[in-house]
Amino acid sequence: MAAERALLDTSVLVAFLHADDQDHEVAVDAIRGFQGTLLATEAILTESMHLLGRTVGGPAACLTFFLRGGAMVVPSSRSSLARCRSLLEEYRDLPADFGDATLVALAEETETWTVLTLDRRDFSVYRGEDGQAFDVRPY
Repeated sequence: MAAERALLDTSVLVAFLHADDQDHEVAVDAIRGFQGTLLATEAILTESMHLLGRTVGGPAACLTFFLRGGAMVVPSSRSSLARCRSLLEEYRDLPADFGDATLVALAEETETWTVLTLDRRDFSVYRGEDGQAFDVRPY
């Protein structure tokens, strides 16, 4: 049996790393309670570091999380970027952001449909090319 994998969205990562975030405990429980490999994209890392930029030690804590193996960064490919372009157009009315599009493309590439996010609204709408829905956690 393959080890469980899940996608890690910015919202959970930022809440996990920022003790004053209103969803900190939920994020801590979600990340610490997950038994498997967390996957993120470079866009999620960048977005998280930006959002943690005003928090003392925030960007360094974010990098440390990845360096210590908290999650694996999966780089974008030419084909995944093309898919992101399609997704941004398809979900322009939400509107979808680039980080979310990279996670949907990564889900399709890796067949990983569990996502740790606090953004239930958008991830309950997003679908893979074959109509696959996400298992949205922690809620």
